[in-house]
Amino acid sequence: MADTVLVTGGTGYIGGEVIDQLLAAGKTVHTTVRNKAKSEARLRERWPDAGERLKVFQADLMSDDGWAEANVGCDAVAHVASPFPLGVPKDKDELVIPAREGTLRALKFAKEAGITRFVQTSSAAAIAYGQPEKDHFDYTDWTNLAAGVPPYIESKTVAERAARDWVALHAPDMIFCSVNPVAVFGPVENDDLSTSVEMVKQLIDGTIPALPNMGICITDVRDVARAHVAAIEGPAEKVRGERFPTSTDFLWIEEMAKIARERAPEHSRKVATRRMPDWVVKLLAPFVPAMKQVKGELGNVRNVSGKHTEEVLGFTFIDPAQTIEDTVRSLVDKGIVKV
Repeated sequence: MADTVLVTGGTGYIGGEVIDQLLAAGKTVHTTVRNKAKSEARLRERWPDAGERLKVFQADLMSDDGWAEANVGCDAVAHVASPFPLGVPKDKDELVIPAREGTLRALKFAKEAGITRFVQTSSAAAIAYGQPEKDHFDYTDWTNLAAGVPPYIESKTVAERAARDWVALHAPDMIFCSVNPVAVFGPVENDDLSTSVEMVKQLIDGTIPALPNMGICITDVRDVARAHVAAIEGPAEKVRGERFPTSTDFLWIEEMAKIARERAPEHSRKVATRRMPDWVVKLLAPFVPAMKQVKGELGNVRNVSGKHTEEVLGFTFIDPAQTIEDTVRSLVDKGIVKV
């Protein structure tokens, strides 16, 4: 059993929820942030009673500074930190290199500290792309980079493969596994929104005037964190080398909008009801970056199964309709969306 866990990327959406659940379980948490002076007060505000059970360290994915200190006294690592684009980068290496090198740096310092349990936050991006002939995927599938994929997809795939290769070569006794979430939704703590939650925000504040013909698989941030904690605590023989996709149902954007209107009607008066024709998306794509990304997903189904994760880790995922409702209500309750 791990008593002290290092969670990298503690100010992020997933990292914060992992910390929350670890502290609730009585653990001591070390967390890394890129700027301690800027971030520590916000972390202390979220967990005012944590005291010495929460220790904050400054460490960057592309520098060795701070990593040795962050690992001291830890029994396990949840490596959540990874670069995420606000838009499409001009050079894919802006994402691929930090994702790969940051993961290898975290592994190297964990090994040097004698840590034997390491959970990597990978992504369904490393599972379900570059295979146009398929629409259903599971933990055994890998994204085909040879087919040509967007930089973020490549970064997550490269980082997970690099981690597994490194462990096999340099730390074969390490209990390593990955958690591979699909699009992550659920309650929020502040207005620093993930890309997925930002989409729900734009649905309910009326920014999205019509609903494009695209869909995504849904997972709840609380389930993503539960998978990390269960992988940290689970028997070695159950988790070693595993991939744990967190995923419930594939939902079209139109279905998500309907859930919001039915389950949180008082917050969803601005949610669009009309469909956006594909030709409109294609017309706007050269001029609107968001439409360019939507264009590539029109009509695509990528249904990633989370059944393996539920069976091995022993819990049931939150119903996706509940997740969408909780996301909507949280955005309004936190004052991020005015209705």
